[in-house]
Amino acid sequence: MTRRALAAAAAGCALALASAAPAIAQTPVKFTLDWVFQGPTSPFLVALDKGYYKAEGLDVTMDPGQGSAGAVQRVATGAYDIGFADVNSLIEYNAKNAGKEILCVFMAYDFPPFGVHALKKSGITKPADLAGKKLGAPVFDASFRLFPAFAKKVGIDAASVQHVNLTPQLREQSLVQGTVDFISGHYFSSILDLKARGVKAEDVVSFNYSDYKMDVYGNGIIVSPALAAKPEVVTGFLRATAKAWKEVAANPALGIAAAKKRDPLIDEKLEAERLDMSLKMNVLTPYVKENGMGDVDPARFARSVKDVAEAFGLPAAPEPDKVFTAKFLPPKAERMVAP
Repeated sequence: MTRRALAAAAAGCALALASAAPAIAQTPVKFTLDWVFQGPTSPFLVALDKGYYKAEGLDVTMDPGQGSAGAVQRVATGAYDIGFADVNSLIEYNAKNAGKEILCVFMAYDFPPFGVHALKKSGITKPADLAGKKLGAPVFDASFRLFPAFAKKVGIDAASVQHVNLTPQLREQSLVQGTVDFISGHYFSSILDLKARGVKAEDVVSFNYSDYKMDVYGNGIIVSPALAAKPEVVTGFLRATAKAWKEVAANPALGIAAAKKRDPLIDEKLEAERLDMSLKMNVLTPYVKENGMGDVDPARFARSVKDVAEAFGLPAAPEPDKVFTAKFLPPKAERMVAP
């Protein structure tokens, strides 16, 4: 047989073997976000669109959410296997449901996006000025839930602040109209939603909780007890997600394109700005740059659990290892972000 014939035969055998190789079994996984499809959560969409979950043997379906507390409940009931939610809502749930704890397995927002925001024309220039004012916020808003802890840190009486319950759609609008004095919300959401209503960034006064010695964390990936019993599935999901997040950090346009594909009505420029803010403020922190995405500082996390339990008026704080575990994380090298 000639050399060309041997090569052709070898290629034919390889093709036959490839065709005969079984496809990777796909494990169905239902994933819920905490909110709508936006720039900050676009890495999940990138991982889905580029087949990173599929490569891990996961058939992921992804749905928007209606708040972190709702995402926790979706996972707690078993309606969803994995969720993206504020870890502080998880602390509250676990404190009230001993023996049925849900675990956070990947911390995405090392610095939280929580805070309160006012307009300069209100005369509010420092936290002490918030006393006796009207705070507009949805009751489930994470920044609102943590406001008592912030108030304690800055020395004001939270009870002196009047809460006006608003839907997320009316929050920024009410601030602009002057029916409330300040609002609570994620920094990258409220600032840009105000901008969309014609308010310039320099006309907004923001008090970000992380600037006032509130050592809490933000959003992370949570898993149901049933899925926690399948470590290879959880680690595969985290590995695919970390890969996409690093790509989006290096090229944010990937994330915006993925979000636009899912929701054609989004404002691409606005979402690009929102994504940039979340990456710089919440995700790519000094700790993450040194230690990689997903993990927490144990001492800081323990402090945050106690602070949150006190803010929520919980009878006792859950043990930190009942809230977060690093045991499902892929190796550090796979979680390191580019400098």
